[in-house]
Amino acid sequence: MLALQEIQNRMAKASKTAGRKSTDTKLIAISKTRSVEEIRPLLESGHRLFGENRVQEVAEKWPVLREEYPDVKVHLVGQLQSNKAEEAIAHFDAIHSLDRKSLLKALAKAMDKSGKNIPCFVQINIGEESQKGGCTISETGAFLQTVLDTGIDLAGLMCLPPSKADPVPYFALLAKLAKDNDLTGLSMGMSADFETAIKLGATHVRVGTALFGPRTI
Repeated sequence: MLALQEIQNRMAKASKTAGRKSTDTKLIAISKTRSVEEIRPLLESGHRLFGENRVQEVAEKWPVLREEYPDVKVHLVGQLQSNKAEEAIAHFDAIHSLDRKSLLKALAKAMDKSGKNIPCFVQINIGEESQKGGCTISETGAFLQTVLDTGIDLAGLMCLPPSKADPVPYFALLAKLAKDNDLTGLSMGMSADFETAIKLGATHVRVGTALFGPRTI
């Protein structure tokens, strides 16, 4: 698949520029709203890491694909309601949007019940935007400690910089917050800015449009 190869080449170039290994950053193909037919070419090309933002959608699309490709991983990259915690644990391999104590409690309970402890990134409201989810910057340290106290696998931090803003200071701030809290995982960067994110330390970039093309609906 040419689009996948192009993204991989751009990621490798950005990594080299930053003095990092190309394997330091994982590509999450954002397949939300994409059909099984759109996803399959990436699977056939060997890609195995995908991102969805709704529990219902992953439950509808991925069981059949997991049967065909048992080594595939699907991460939750959208907001999660606490009452969907059990379903999320059943269908996802990682969560990128842990951002509040009520959700933490629900996830911890669901993981304990299922015996499945999946990695979670804490989402930080890096631009302090009222319309976005995410832990506040000032409460980051305390919330991270609360997560660790539950025994949940804390994978790192995630952010969504303000749209149309220069992402550099926001990515840099997330990297600093991670370093200050002895974390290495950084889920940041999307189609328009994943190369910048890689240069600033991203371990996971979330790319949709650049892989699949613009949505037709």
